[in-house]
Amino acid sequence: MRITINLATRPFVELKPVYNRLRMVMALLALVAVGLGAALYVFSRKDRAAEQQMDALEQQTQAFQQERGQNEARMRRPENQAVLERAQFLNTVFAQKAFSWTSVMMDLEQVLPAGVQVTSIEPSVAGDGVVSIQMRVNGPRDLGVDLMRNLEHSKRFLQPRLVTWTAQAQENGRATSALVGVPGGVEFNIVSGYNPLPAVNAENRTKSPAGGAQ
Repeated sequence: MRITINLATRPFVELKPVYNRLRMVMALLALVAVGLGAALYVFSRKDRAAEQQMDALEQQTQAFQQERGQNEARMRRPENQAVLERAQFLNTVFAQKAFSWTSVMMDLEQVLPAGVQVTSIEPSVAGDGVVSIQMRVNGPRDLGVDLMRNLEHSKRFLQPRLVTWTAQAQENGRATSALVGVPGGVEFNIVSGYNPLPAVNAENRTKSPAGGAQ
């Protein structure tokens, strides 16, 4: 009869599977670290390239601004002042001649409610080509509100605002200006930006009046 005696003070634990699992986890973590490092390297290169492009654009912008400043300073010289004023005058004249009354009237037809009458239109063309229109219209108050709503939803008239409005009372057979709330028509003073159509589109709209406003 054979007797086995275990003299160990602690139970035996097989650690080889545990070590194998730890090695697999460490290998997986190493792969993740390599992937993150590669992604970080790629992102850093892209970031450096973007910074270089931004620096180049800033340098070009500064060069253009410096060149513009030099040209403006040259044009402000006494001997060139007359040329500058003439150029500004001609630019203003060209911008005003480019203004199309036909397009404005066609666009107004799209937003003007029946019963509202336009009494005056005063266009203003800035040096940078921005067009603004000041118009006076007469009509009932509720139709004037409809006109403002139509102007706000129009693509041609930009940021319209009501400057003043005055009620008109009928007195001795003629309309006279009176306080707001007196029965009668209302005169609205409206200021709005205007987005003119290109010349080609305006010509096409004139040839095809059946089409809607763009």
